[in-house]
Amino acid sequence: MGRLKVTQIRSKVGYKPELRETLRSLGLKRINDVVVKEDRPEIRGMVHAVRHMIKVEEVE
Repeated sequence: MGRLKVTQIRSKVGYKPELRETLRSLGLKRINDVVVKEDRPEIRGMVHAVRHMIKVEEVE
């Protein structure tokens, strides 16, 4: 399976608590934080929920 490099590009201030928790679950705490996650359906769902606050790249 592939991996996803997820970078937070926008602040979570002003968004609903559910979206803030989703960012936290992904391991993102502040702008420009980067995490690498396995490409699984659960992670894809979280990424989709906060797609307006993050940048996603596929990593080998």
